[in-house]
Amino acid sequence: MTALDAMRRRRSWSKVTDAAPDHEELVRMVAAAGRVADHSSLKPWRLIELRGDDRRTLGRAIHKAEHKDGFSTKPMRAPLLIAVVASIRKSKVPDWEQEAVASGVAHALSLVLDEAGWGVFWRTGSYTRSKAVAKAHGLGKGERLLGWLYVGGKPEGRERTGHRRGVDGERFLSRMPR
Repeated sequence: MTALDAMRRRRSWSKVTDAAPDHEELVRMVAAAGRVADHSSLKPWRLIELRGDDRRTLGRAIHKAEHKDGFSTKPMRAPLLIAVVASIRKSKVPDWEQEAVASGVAHALSLVLDEAGWGVFWRTGSYTRSKAVAKAHGLGKGERLLGWLYVGGKPEGRERTGHRRGVDGERFLSRMPR
């Protein structure tokens, strides 16, 4: 499959099965996804692998951020969550550009996961920047949680449903004004 094919067939899988890539498979995919364009090669990102009870810990932190008791079941929607963290470095490279690199890694990883047969969707929320959720992830100074890739198996018989319409490239591409 070419990169163009991978981009054209990309879609979010909001419902996934309990299957997930193991740690070793995930490490190989992260190594590939980490090759995104990166001004000054800062690698201003890191990923956190959440499985099993880690998801309940996150659910409790989400509810704490929302001033609720108990835990949110949102993290239980997939067997593997990958927290995407922008790790901002002191540099001539602006913060926004470093966040863009972390986002690029997440998108590249979602494409690699999809190509390997895994269902993926990216979830965010206002609580991604909350103290409770940051603490649950062990974020350090200068780190920002951008969201989570939810990863699981693609349900049988759902491959052809729910595809998005293609994007009209002409509509979003223009020339420099004169």
